[in-house]
Amino acid sequence: MQPPGMQPPGMQPPGMQSPGMQRPGMPVPGPLALLDTTEGFVRRKKISLWFVGSLLVLSVFILTIGLAATTRTENVTVGGYYPGIILGFGSFLGIIGINLVENRRQMLVAAIVFISFGVVAAFCCAIVDGVFAARHLETRPLTSGRCQFYSSGVGYLHDVYQTEVTCHSLNGKCQLKVKSNTCYCCDLYNCQSTEYSPTYYEFVGVSSCRDVLHLYRLLWASTVLNILGLLLGIVTAAVLGAFKDMVPLSQLAYGTSAPPQILYNPAHHILAYAGFGPAPATLPTCSPYPLPLQLC
Repeated sequence: MQPPGMQPPGMQPPGMQSPGMQRPGMPVPGPLALLDTTEGFVRRKKISLWFVGSLLVLSVFILTIGLAATTRTENVTVGGYYPGIILGFGSFLGIIGINLVENRRQMLVAAIVFISFGVVAAFCCAIVDGVFAARHLETRPLTSGRCQFYSSGVGYLHDVYQTEVTCHSLNGKCQLKVKSNTCYCCDLYNCQSTEYSPTYYEFVGVSSCRDVLHLYRLLWASTVLNILGLLLGIVTAAVLGAFKDMVPLSQLAYGTSAPPQILYNPAHHILAYAGFGPAPATLPTCSPYPLPLQLC
């Protein structure tokens, strides 16, 4: 006779398995498949880092060329350096997000947003700088040496001191007021017309007329770099968008959270799952004496 509540030897309650048995429907990933998946994740991570690093280097060039162009003269304003700031910040967030383990997705989403804004800014600045260099700058008088440079000398402020110079044209001559440290081209100035000329004929705040040629080259360099930033930014945003949802299989297979364990108490006939709920309290066992003398 066995006490009530006890199972015969060799029999197991429903839901219990021996330690050496595995469920047939739960395959265990092998080491080769785990290695391939890990290598694939590392490869995608390296590709993402390569694109983000290239975009960061390109944004530094855009910022440098844009600042050099906008500080070359005082009356020509260039905004081609703004995409470099936005793309650089987005690339910096992307590098941080790629190397994170926690909150990787949120950081990469922020990087994609900034890179998207930088792509729009690069598109706009490429159009503005390209149109300005093509329509408002004429370099033929500069390259042929027909432009003059005027300087008032040491001790004068170029934004205060002005003088009148004589410009000769086909219909006669006229007077042109210029500031100090100014490169002016009489060939581009129309003496007979009082309307605003779309072509710049004077450049204020330069050290020589060669600075105007440098400005022309910097504008086209900024335009080309912004176009490259536009294309590379689109590709980088796409690569980060595909990488932000990836999780290595090793992190899923060998995570920190332990799988639920099944505990069986034959005295209570209750299955307790560790991790899902507290196990019931243990009841005191009765003594083996006869019923009249049994004390619980």
